[in-house]
Amino acid sequence: MDRIETARLVLRQPVLADVPALAEINADPEVMRYIGDGSVRTADQTARGIRQVIGDWAERGYGMFSVDRRDTGEYLGWVTLAEPIFLPEVLPAVEIGWRLGRRNWGQGFATEAAREVVRFGFESCGLDRVLSIRHPDNHASRRVMEKLGLHFDFQTTVPAHGLPAMVYSISRSEFAW
Repeated sequence: MDRIETARLVLRQPVLADVPALAEINADPEVMRYIGDGSVRTADQTARGIRQVIGDWAERGYGMFSVDRRDTGEYLGWVTLAEPIFLPEVLPAVEIGWRLGRRNWGQGFATEAAREVVRFGFESCGLDRVLSIRHPDNHASRRVMEKLGLHFDFQTTVPAHGLPAMVYSISRSEFAW
């Protein structure tokens, strides 16, 4: 799957040329507030991450989609299907996650892109269930999860940093096609 198009977006496999725009997003403390321990990422860390997700596509047949505006080509961020290795108690599992630049929040882009990536996971990858994990205070992500039809399963603690996490899920049969 090279790309998915929606009314406003193009979702495509990431390329190294995405690094500068993603590094800007990853350097924003407000964007990173609820990601991991809340630390921002450097451009080098971002580049290593992009290289990793490019390899994930080759290995798994799914991974991170870069999200561009269809009308302008502007890089908005990403939506991903990934193994949530940071939370071993849920494994084996595939998680839907997203990260957009702050200027693109509140416009429905995360929901629009994530809906198509969940559909891709069920239709093209044969997944039976998709998780999503959020910090309890990340209410914007909760709203996206609910719009996608995910339901709350349980609250736990992330072993690496001891912060709370709320786990949501949706099955193939629950997804509104």
